[in-house]
Amino acid sequence: MAGKQKFYVVWVGAKPGIYKTWPECQRQVAGFPKAKYKSFSTLAEAQQALKKGPSAYQNKTKKATSRISNSLINYNSIAVDAACSGNPGKMEYQGVDTKTGQQYFHYASPLGTNNIGEFLALVHGLGFLKHRKSNRAIYTDSKNAMVWVKKKKCKTTLDRNPETEPLFQLIDRAEQWLKNNTYTTEILKWETKSWGEIPADFGRK
Repeated sequence: MAGKQKFYVVWVGAKPGIYKTWPECQRQVAGFPKAKYKSFSTLAEAQQALKKGPSAYQNKTKKATSRISNSLINYNSIAVDAACSGNPGKMEYQGVDTKTGQQYFHYASPLGTNNIGEFLALVHGLGFLKHRKSNRAIYTDSKNAMVWVKKKKCKTTLDRNPETEPLFQLIDRAEQWLKNNTYTTEILKWETKSWGEIPADFGRK
């Protein structure tokens, strides 16, 4: 989901350095013993922090490391997210491997909303996992999408007209899939405040 640009400093990890997205940072620290990292709001702050080292941020880095190590993120999962330029505007969504960031699917529409994208991404992910008979869970950072999927209905207020008809046909198929299919996939809420941006985030900060 959209937010301010962050820069992630990794002092101790697979490859120390500065990273512009959480998925890039996460790949360096996930599962790495005693990883040390912290996010900063400007590149200048991040560059200065990288030079100073983690000791200058001892308390904060320990807290961040504790959150990631004790957060119980289920890495046997995929993550989905959407982005939209305008509301409505150009919309896209994707599904990726939660740990590695490998992209599994991507869809773009010339017109849509972020909420629609989050809903479609979640349904696409459910279908993706069921087709592969996978027991992996799925993460989304959208409570809205979770509710819509549970109710099997996309509660968008976007007007259905000739311009948006292709998108609504996709919504219709998604709703129909939910009504006609059962699934055992566990849908999990990504805790952005504790873990940073969801791995499927598009980085439009």
